[in-house]
Amino acid sequence: MASHIARPASRLASTLLSQSSRTTKHLPRYPSPTFLRRSLATPTTAKEQPRLRLGSLAPNFQAKTTQGDIDFHEWIGDKWAILFSHPADFTPVCTTKLGAFAKLKPEFDRRGVKLIGLSANDLGSHSKWIADINDIANTSLTFPIIADADRHIAWTYDMVDAVFVIDPAKKIRLTMMYPASAGRNTAEVLRVVDALQTGDAKGVTTPIDWVPGGDVIVPPTVGTEDARRKFGDVRVVRPYLRFTNVGK
Repeated sequence: MASHIARPASRLASTLLSQSSRTTKHLPRYPSPTFLRRSLATPTTAKEQPRLRLGSLAPNFQAKTTQGDIDFHEWIGDKWAILFSHPADFTPVCTTKLGAFAKLKPEFDRRGVKLIGLSANDLGSHSKWIADINDIANTSLTFPIIADADRHIAWTYDMVDAVFVIDPAKKIRLTMMYPASAGRNTAEVLRVVDALQTGDAKGVTTPIDWVPGGDVIVPPTVGTEDARRKFGDVRVVRPYLRFTNVGK
């Protein structure tokens, strides 16, 4: 009797499983969430966005600029470079930024640093914007601005309003990201270039608010006696914190 009752239940379970299988075959297949991917989708391909960190090789690119076509790495050559981006031409904050960089260009030149801007508009728009910048800031902007109307370079560097400091080996040495509402400090960009170049040339590190001529820090990898032989006077505050001066 018990086996006779079980048969309908077994047939019912089998029917339900079969219906469930047929139903799931027609359910839509959703792609993985886009926020889990860093890719640029096109009709035929999906390109992974580079992960750029300090010490990464700066991605090379070819671009049209207000001073002609360039290959970025060839344009840098054996100099340092600062690549800074802006979301669009004729934006108020960015107008003041470019004017400030134009005024400081002679200081960057003295340090062997080349400036190049980027904005997500075409060359015709850039030329008109430069005229405005020169008039408003009472300056003459003489560095190139990249035309990135399709935002491909901005996507490659994952930047909207950013500064990249790149050394002669084409390595990214510093990045600064800003909200569009906050103007950057061009004097600070110049200061960190001084700090990076001094560190490379002298084998030291720089403390908070350091400016050229100020005391620098002896790195932990150099013993105190070796530091005295190399630098002369060394002021020991703690065994791990020692200062010296390498001049300007």
